[in-house]
Amino acid sequence: MSTSPSEADISTRCPDYPPVLGESRLLTDEELRVSLEYTLRDWDRKRDLWLFGYGSLIWNPGLPTVEAMRSKVHGYHRGLYLWSRVNRGTPEQPGLVLALDRGGSCTGMAFRLAAEGSMPHLEALWRREMPMGSYRPAWLPCVLADGRRVDALAFVMRREASSYTGKLRDDIIRTVLGCACGRYGTTFEYVNRTVHALRECGMPDRALEALLARCSKAEGSEEAQEAALPGREGSGR
Repeated sequence: MSTSPSEADISTRCPDYPPVLGESRLLTDEELRVSLEYTLRDWDRKRDLWLFGYGSLIWNPGLPTVEAMRSKVHGYHRGLYLWSRVNRGTPEQPGLVLALDRGGSCTGMAFRLAAEGSMPHLEALWRREMPMGSYRPAWLPCVLADGRRVDALAFVMRREASSYTGKLRDDIIRTVLGCACGRYGTTFEYVNRTVHALRECGMPDRALEALLARCSKAEGSEEAQEAALPGREGSGR
């Protein structure tokens, strides 16, 4: 099999990318249904549900909510810990998306879903977030900005999943930001839009901002440098 010039160039610049991830498969409709039902096993179908968004759910929840509020969870932090072979990359050039991993704390948006009529939206959410089972759905104690405490549904990284990245070096992230693109766009667009959404919501993620600015600037692109600056409009859609 011949290697295209772009792939050869990427391999030369960053020999540890692309990663060797092995085989993967999409979960079946039945597996998704079982996962959803197990997660909701203690829900009486009468109480409203809370959902904790820490990445794209902040700027694209994709489901109707009756309340949205800044919030915080303890015991987990946000990071680019998940290889994306469909949404923000391909099997040949995987992208990166955010996940919650153990340790620290994380700010995000808590969304309240009305109990009535929520199941179709939760099923759609499962197809969006759980196609390969890389996340573990979990009910996390969440402190809302007004002081209320709720248990919110969140998607936590499964460290045993083959798509778990662990701690990545800057040169790998820089390479991904420069090349990875999937069904919903580039990894750069995804990270950039999340950085700006967090800042616009009044809860900037300084570490993620610094990572984006550091790796984008090193790429030498004036457009990337401009987009990575706090306060500038993101290019993601």
